[in-house]
Amino acid sequence: MSVRSHIVEALHSFPIAKFHPASLSLLRHYSFNEFTNDLSAGLTVGVVALPLAMAFAIASGMTPESGIYTAIIAGFFISLLGGCRVQIGGPAGAFIVIVYGIIAQYGVGNLLIATFFSGIFLFLMGLFKIGSFIRFIPVSIVIGFTNGIAVLIALSQVKDFLGLNIAKMPADFFHQIETLWGAIDTVNPYAVAMGLLSLFIVFIWPRSWTIGGAPWRRWLARIPSTIVVLIIMTSAVTFFNLPVETIGSKFGGIPQGLPEFKIPEISWGNIKQLFTPALTLALLGAIESLLCARVADAMIDDRHDPNQELMGQGIANCIVPFFGGLPSTGTIARTVTNIKSGAVSPVAGMVHSLTLLIIILVAAPLAMNVPLCSLSAILLFMAFNMGNWHEFVRLRQFTLSYKATLLLTFFLTVIFDLTVAVEIGLLSAALFFLYRMNTLTRVLPKTLPFDAPKEIEAWVMEGALFFGSVSKLEIVTDPKHINAPDAPDVVIFDFSELLSIDNSALDIIENFQRNLVKHEKVLIIAGASDHPLRQMQRLGLAQKLGKFLCPDMDSAIRTACDVIHNKKTPAADSNEIPIIER
Repeated sequence: MSVRSHIVEALHSFPIAKFHPASLSLLRHYSFNEFTNDLSAGLTVGVVALPLAMAFAIASGMTPESGIYTAIIAGFFISLLGGCRVQIGGPAGAFIVIVYGIIAQYGVGNLLIATFFSGIFLFLMGLFKIGSFIRFIPVSIVIGFTNGIAVLIALSQVKDFLGLNIAKMPADFFHQIETLWGAIDTVNPYAVAMGLLSLFIVFIWPRSWTIGGAPWRRWLARIPSTIVVLIIMTSAVTFFNLPVETIGSKFGGIPQGLPEFKIPEISWGNIKQLFTPALTLALLGAIESLLCARVADAMIDDRHDPNQELMGQGIANCIVPFFGGLPSTGTIARTVTNIKSGAVSPVAGMVHSLTLLIIILVAAPLAMNVPLCSLSAILLFMAFNMGNWHEFVRLRQFTLSYKATLLLTFFLTVIFDLTVAVEIGLLSAALFFLYRMNTLTRVLPKTLPFDAPKEIEAWVMEGALFFGSVSKLEIVTDPKHINAPDAPDVVIFDFSELLSIDNSALDIIENFQRNLVKHEKVLIIAGASDHPLRQMQRLGLAQKLGKFLCPDMDSAIRTACDVIHNKKTPAADSNEIPIIER
């Protein structure tokens, strides 16, 4: 067989996910009625995405158009190439803190490079089927870092909400607090008033028009409250010339035109330093998008392809940096809006992107007077809804491990960063898991039938014997126990209640068996099945035991009685006790 044939065969046998976007299957039998539903949903979610895209970009330390470009380009490719048929992709609030920190430390150019590499990581995660493992991240860690990010987003918006005179906000928590407190005497009352009114409108608008059954009230309730805020507050600034900071005064407005293709300048000296930020972006993007897809599945009674979703996300994140875009992922708020608006396929997500493109081509100049305090109010409301605050109230109901992992992840996210929080959170969860498994593992004496010889001793193993619980075997396998005057001639281990065993535990048992043989004694293992049996066969212990590997306790006791009988009955031509079979 040629080298090429070996390579092809190896690739076919390797567990690589098939690249098959959801759009390919769904659009084969696409109807005009489905298109009208997708068109309506796409137009709605496109309008909803506009203020969020600008707000996320500004909060991340980028220009507002970079957020819109990201929603256009990434949103289109995530819908076209992803594994969920109704998910809407784009810039997300979860990235704000991470992106702001990367820009503060490495600059915008290196953020674009980190975004590109995060896209590669995401694609590889999907290609090698890691998407299925993301769901194994404990919910306590997800809630902890989600709430932590929500707190940091809210903190980052205090400056614009209060209209404070701060040139640039630092990236870390304590310096942010210090900077905000130092500028508290520069509060702009106009900004505070507009921010509070914006918060009130965002909260009350959808609720006020649903009271009553008039059709026109239901129609008004469907207008996104964020758009209502932008229209009212931008009009107020325009007509009354209010002294608040706007997109025009800070960024000079939004360019009216298509995004420009540009290759980021690569600083090869920073490539190594960007590995961790890129991996952080990839992991956060994977978690956010797959959580969002699971929410969508529950709402439309469907099941997404997690690996294809990550591959689609990866391609999108590899493309957006060339247009000055931000890291992107699936977004829960826009996806839910898409579903409630009647979306049935990825076409709705593509329409959402085209809607934003038309808006920026036609109405970009209108964004000049959008007040930043109103955008900060929108983000404050989003941060509040993003957090699972009721989990803090319910903490007393949960186990110590759940509470400790959640709180540790939360505080580390707020004080340090997401990477540290997730790493320590996973370590904490793993340690608590090991402790819990250790407490569930038991090695207990087993009562034998009354007529069993006293030279037989039996132990039952329950739970999982692994490196964290091997100490439970010490009472049984202690060499002093073998040499004691009253030591049994046959030791039976009952594995019928054993769920799992690892190499560390098997190594101890194998050494114990070897020591017994040296003293002409026998170890019998009974009832081994599934994982314990496969492990014993793989490591050769099953072959060494031979007939002393019994299917159940009854046969183990019979075999033990035969061993005792043979020891008590010397061979006819010898006065020696027969050597026990090894």
